[in-house]
Amino acid sequence: MTSLEFTLAPEPEQADREKGRMLFVGPVTFVKGVVAMSGLPPADRIEVCFAGRSNVGKSSLINALTGRKTLARKSNTPGRTQEINFFAIGGAHQAPTKHKYLVDLPGYGYAEAPVAIVAKWQTLLKQYLSGRQTLRRAFVLIDTRHGVKSVDENILTLLDRSAVPYQAVLTKADKVSMTERAATIEQVKAALSCHPAAFPELVITSSEKGEGIETLRAIIAALE
Repeated sequence: MTSLEFTLAPEPEQADREKGRMLFVGPVTFVKGVVAMSGLPPADRIEVCFAGRSNVGKSSLINALTGRKTLARKSNTPGRTQEINFFAIGGAHQAPTKHKYLVDLPGYGYAEAPVAIVAKWQTLLKQYLSGRQTLRRAFVLIDTRHGVKSVDENILTLLDRSAVPYQAVLTKADKVSMTERAATIEQVKAALSCHPAAFPELVITSSEKGEGIETLRAIIAALE
């Protein structure tokens, strides 16, 4: 099998940057938290989801994307997110066909919760990734301080099997030196190269500094 060549996502063109800005400039509404597949909202629009191991910075990234400080709840307790949380983005200034769901998945890996509850989260996660026809891309968050770990490999393999296109997003890039960042990027590229469903562009982000936010907004806005 030929390895994929991974690059860093380029800075968006001005028109694409504006589309991304417009998608997120309007109301961002919490729709519902889902604990079973039967509770999913109607599949009436394109959606993207965010997956990542506990404490990878998922809530901070979602808050930065939407320009809201407390839209996604942050916690110092790993595994606090126990539901699939749906947010509606795209306001009245956009046609309904351009509206999207932004989906916050439960953190995987270590969680301060009973084993049975963790198992239930993981089952729901697998069901959602395998059975949601309107899901266009999963963004898999990787902590720049640590790179891809074995627990990340599990979700990457699941996504491969589910045939869900996914893209790696490195978080907390401001927490490491440029040398450490470069080393992590190479490690992530190597880890992803054997995963056939991985989109071959990495997005480097810092929720605190705003790095990569416009790029990620533009990517989401372009998905149809």
